[in-house]
Amino acid sequence: MVNALGTLQGKHALVTGGGRGIGLACARALLLRGAKVTLAGRDFAALVQAQQALRALGEVAVQTIDVADETSVNAGFAAAAERFGRIDILVNNAGQAKPAPFLKTDTAHWQHMLAVNLSGVFHCCQAALPAMLDAGWGRIVNVASTAGLTGYRYVSGYVAAKHGVVGLTRALALEVAAKGVTVNAVCPGYTETDIVKEAIANIVAKTGRTEEEARAELAAGNPQKRLVQSEEVANAVAWLCQPDSAAMNGQAIAVAGGEVM
Repeated sequence: MVNALGTLQGKHALVTGGGRGIGLACARALLLRGAKVTLAGRDFAALVQAQQALRALGEVAVQTIDVADETSVNAGFAAAAERFGRIDILVNNAGQAKPAPFLKTDTAHWQHMLAVNLSGVFHCCQAALPAMLDAGWGRIVNVASTAGLTGYRYVSGYVAAKHGVVGLTRALALEVAAKGVTVNAVCPGYTETDIVKEAIANIVAKTGRTEEEARAELAAGNPQKRLVQSEEVANAVAWLCQPDSAAMNGQAIAVAGGEVM
């Protein structure tokens, strides 16, 4: 099934962290709506594997980028734009979560959480926004987290960074509101991704609980008593990228089964 919906025909979308999980699901959703997609990330092998899985759906390319490195972002975005034209849609999905009690969160850990989860969004927005403003049209969707809307124990650096992403989303949305560009965030709850797999493994290692018990503990915060699926997050992202979603701006939409309201 190629270009099933077609509403983003001719648009170029760049998805960071596009090799797996939510990023891969977002890329698929955007391809199905007619966009050309650049999968960006640090793991070239994972990007190529994702590209092969998606190739039948439309035009898809890969670009190695470290979002925490401004030089890498600028070079990678320039290469992507040379290949497929200006970046019309930016999905800032790349992120990492590493647990640590606050008093065991050293400066290096703290700075790493900010660099990947918050500064990465800043670098990518700065790289993509000028061309969007010149064109008078653009969509930026930041994949934050319910951790950007509420607190969680033992991940203070991650929570602080994701709150920063929501704040950046709102501030930038106001700056570009009258210029044809929208900036929104989606905030997934615990989602069936590698990050959650790592969280489950950490719970098992530290508490002796079974994997099933650890999974149930994470799902318990969702009133639907389940983990969110990557495709559910991707559907929200794709909707925000539609031309007829132009009135959606500066929003932080929880995709979490009612965990936060």
